[in-house]
Amino acid sequence: MGVVGKAGDWAFKAFSAGLGVATIFFAASFSLNVYRGLSWHNRQTRIEKEGSKVMQQQE
Repeated sequence: MGVVGKAGDWAFKAFSAGLGVATIFFAASFSLNVYRGLSWHNRQTRIEKEGSKVMQQQE
């Protein structure tokens, strides 16, 4: 195996490592966005329920 072969091996390893890091990053950011979306949705539902109680008390 010559120098070109070793360079190709290192390029492939670097590319694979980059894909691994990108996969971990995107999985973490996706999970965080799902958590934020569910939290936002729960807050909106709570606000709507509290708002409807206030409206019923005012009537």
